[in-house]
Amino acid sequence: MTSFNEQVYALVRRVPAGRVMSYGAIAHLLGFPGKAREVGWALHVCPDDVPAHRVVNRLGGVSGDSAAGGAQIRRLLLEEEGVDFDSRGRCDLGRYHWEPTALCHPQRL
Repeated sequence: MTSFNEQVYALVRRVPAGRVMSYGAIAHLLGFPGKAREVGWALHVCPDDVPAHRVVNRLGGVSGDSAAGGAQIRRLLLEEEGVDFDSRGRCDLGRYHWEPTALCHPQRL
């Protein structure tokens, strides 16, 4: 059986450049509604090949370790991919949120 973290990583690896998903949407799609925080914990320790910068909060903002510059770096990476942020630091989820067209069963991601 695939671990929760591995399921998160498999899904986030599918998010294309210039698109984002929210922590809550990932949790919901994987069958764990209400586990957005756990998605964040998984991404905090993810392998380097997981584009964790493509995961934003429910408002479209970049969350996390801003004291160490991590949030700023993730925002810059998204901006380099063409994601725009408004004056409040939020991207338009209606425009940039990625929905998988056919989500496989989580164990098959």
